[in-house]
Amino acid sequence: MSGGKTKKRVTMMDVAKAAGCSQATVSVVLNNVTDIKISSDLRVRVLDVAHKLGYGLASPIRRAGLEDIRGGCIGFIVDQLATTPEAVNAIEGARHASWENDVTILVAQTQGRAENERKAVARLLQAGVQGIVYMSIFTRRVSLDAVFDDLSVPLVLLNCYTSDNRFPAVVPDEMTGGRTATTSLIKKGHTRIATIVGESFMEAAQDRLAGYRTALAEAGLNYDDALVAEGNWTPTSGFEATQKLLSLREPPTAIFCQNDKMAMGCFMAIGEAGLRIPQDISVVGYDDDELSRHLRPQLTTLELPHRPMGAWAIEELAKKSRSGHRSLHKVVCTFIARGSISRKSA
Repeated sequence: MSGGKTKKRVTMMDVAKAAGCSQATVSVVLNNVTDIKISSDLRVRVLDVAHKLGYGLASPIRRAGLEDIRGGCIGFIVDQLATTPEAVNAIEGARHASWENDVTILVAQTQGRAENERKAVARLLQAGVQGIVYMSIFTRRVSLDAVFDDLSVPLVLLNCYTSDNRFPAVVPDEMTGGRTATTSLIKKGHTRIATIVGESFMEAAQDRLAGYRTALAEAGLNYDDALVAEGNWTPTSGFEATQKLLSLREPPTAIFCQNDKMAMGCFMAIGEAGLRIPQDISVVGYDDDELSRHLRPQLTTLELPHRPMGAWAIEELAKKSRSGHRSLHKVVCTFIARGSISRKSA
C-alpha cells in the first residue's frame, strides 16, 4: 500500500473559487459558449486557472486511446434527464473526457421504455455513433432489450449492470461510501450514531446501510434497530425521522443521512428542538447536492462520482470493448469535510 496521499480531484467549483466567479461562468467559458457575453479578461483568467489546477484541457481524465474516436460521435441513452442532476453530471464527465478529441455526444432520453430505447439505438446508429453509453438514473441491475445484444458498436453501462456482466459497467461504490460516512463520525468519538435510510427497495439505500453496519462492526459498536429511521430521500422524511430519533430515551449524538435532502430536513428538526449543529449533534449527508453548501453550517457529505463515471465510460468505449464477461467497476464516493460534524462533547 502506497504511503502517498491520493490527489484530490479538481472540480468546477474549485476553478470557480480560484477564478473568483460562479460555476455557471466557468461552464460557459470551458464550453466555449459564444452567445453569452463574458469579458476577454475573465475568459483568460478562467482558462488559466483551469490549466493550472488540472481541470478541463489539462485534466487527468484525459487518457491515451481517445484519439481513436477523434471527430466521431458517441451515443448517450438515459432513462431520465430532468429528475436529478446525476445524468447531467455523467454527461458532463463524458464530455470533458472527450472534448479535446472533437467527439460529439448525442443524448437520447427514453423514460425507460423499450420501444423508445429501440428507436434511440436505431437513430444513433444512423447518425454514425462509434459507441453507446446506456445509463440508468438509479443504480440497479437492468435487463436490456434484445436490440443491445447485436450492436455493431461497443456498449458501456453507466450506473447500472447486467446479471451476467457481459458489458463493461460502472457504478458508485455505495457500500464504501456508507462506511466512510459512519467512520467519519466514529473518529470524532461518537458511539451512538443513527442513520436515516432512503427507500429500501433501492440498491443505493441497501448498500449505504450495509456500509453503516460494517463501520459499526469494525469499531466494535452494536447495531441498534432503534437508531435506523425510515426516510424516502425527501426533506420532509428527514425532518420526521429526526424527530423520532430525538425522542428516543437515549437520542443519538450523530446522524448519517443517506442523502443531502433528508439532511436538510434533519437540520430543521434539530433546530426546532433547540439543539445546535455540530455542538450538540453532528450530521453527515450524501450526494454533495448543491444545497449542502448553502446549509449553515455547511454539510459534511460524500460526492456521487457521476462525472468520473462518465469519463470512465468514454475511456472504455475508446478501447472498443465488445461483449464478454467483465467485472463491475466501482468508483469511490469522495468524502467532503465541512462544518456539520465535530468531536462528541463530554
